[in-house]
Amino acid sequence: MARVLRLLTRLMGWSCVAIGLFHMALGNAALPGAGSADATVDSWGRFMGAGFVGYGLAWLWAARRHPIPARAVRWLAGVFLLGGVARLLSLAVHGRPHGFQIALTVIELCLPPVFLWLADAEERATRGDRDAAPAR
Repeated sequence: MARVLRLLTRLMGWSCVAIGLFHMALGNAALPGAGSADATVDSWGRFMGAGFVGYGLAWLWAARRHPIPARAVRWLAGVFLLGGVARLLSLAVHGRPHGFQIALTVIELCLPPVFLWLADAEERATRGDRDAAPAR
């Protein structure tokens, strides 16, 4: 379980960093259908890209810890899930977005439970190792 969690945590971190840098560099061109949006939307998108870089770095920080801190994974997965819920809210208020955004929504709603399950399993395994260790 620890290897799978570490792999997925790293993959999540590097993906978020790459996506954030992509949005910072391309602005509106990074969003399907937003190419004609104004400078305010471009500025907001680039700013949010920088935030996504930071979010990815937080995932990478967690991936470098031994053991991976389950609490950090839970928080980071919760933020990701919250993003999916926000997309559902947008869908309810404004209707169906570009198909790529629908695919992202599915990922944002389905992946967090996997991270939560893996973090719980890793925490139980780590706690078991600690409990089994001889007292010094």
